[in-house]
Amino acid sequence: MQKYELITEHLCCFLDDEVRKTGIQNVVLGLSGGVDSAVVALLAQRVFKEKLLCVMMPSHYSSQSSLDDAKELCDAFGLRVITASIEGMLSVYEEQNPDMDNLRRGNLSARLRMATIFDISAKERALVLGTSNKSELMLGYGTLYGDLASALNPIGDLYKSEVYELAEYLGVTETIIHKAPSADLWHGQSDEADLGYSYAELDAVLKLYVEERLSKEEIVAQGHSKEMLEMIIERIFRNQFKRKMPLIAKLTSRTINHDFNYPRDIRL
Repeated sequence: MQKYELITEHLCCFLDDEVRKTGIQNVVLGLSGGVDSAVVALLAQRVFKEKLLCVMMPSHYSSQSSLDDAKELCDAFGLRVITASIEGMLSVYEEQNPDMDNLRRGNLSARLRMATIFDISAKERALVLGTSNKSELMLGYGTLYGDLASALNPIGDLYKSEVYELAEYLGVTETIIHKAPSADLWHGQSDEADLGYSYAELDAVLKLYVEERLSKEEIVAQGHSKEMLEMIIERIFRNQFKRKMPLIAKLTSRTINHDFNYPRDIRL
C-alpha cells in the first residue's frame, strides 16, 4: 500500500471519528480554488458524501480563474457547493477606511470569510473543516480567527509539498495542482512572493529543523540558505501565539488550558 493511500485512509478515519464524537453529522468548508481546500473537500466527500457542503466566498479581489477552478473541481467530483460573496461587506468597510493597506485588507477578508462560513455552519448544523497546511501553520502564514479557525483540520500535519502530492493521488484537477498558490486576498497576491521563497525550498528546511531537529549549523552545512533558515526560525517562534488557544491568566486552583484539560470526546 503506497504512502498516500495510507495517509488518505488515516485522514478519512480521523474525520469520521472526530465528527461523529460531537454528535454532528454535517461538515462545511471554504472552497477557494486552491489545492489545500480541494484536498480537504475530496477527503471529506469520501466520508460524508452529500453531508458535505463546500462554500465559495469570493470578493472583488478574487480572480476569475480561482472561481473557475473551484467550479471545475465541483463539477468533476459532484461536490455540493454554494456561493456566499463577501464583496458587499468588504466594500462597505473599505469605503469607511480608505487608508487600509493590503495586510489589513487581507486579514479582514479572511475574517469575513470565516464569520460567513461559521454562520452557514450554524444554519446547516455542521462542523467547519480547516484547510491550513503545516507549512503555513509553522510559519504563521494565516489569519488568526480567519482562515486558521476551524473545528478540526485534517491536513495541518502535511507540509505544502506533501499536500500537492496527496492532491495528485486524490485526482485533484490539473488546473488547481499546477497553479501558483494564492489566497486572492488582494489583486496580484501570491503566497510564495509574500514569503520570499518557494514552498519546495521552505519545506526542505522546515523538515530538517522541525522533524529532524537539526541545528542551524547542520542545516546550513547541507547547502541551505542561512538567510532563509533564520527567517523560518524567526517566524516559527514569533507566530507561536497563532497555534495556541488564548492564554488565560491563572487565578484559581483549576484553570482552563493549564490544569483543567479534558479530551474533547469525554462523556459524563
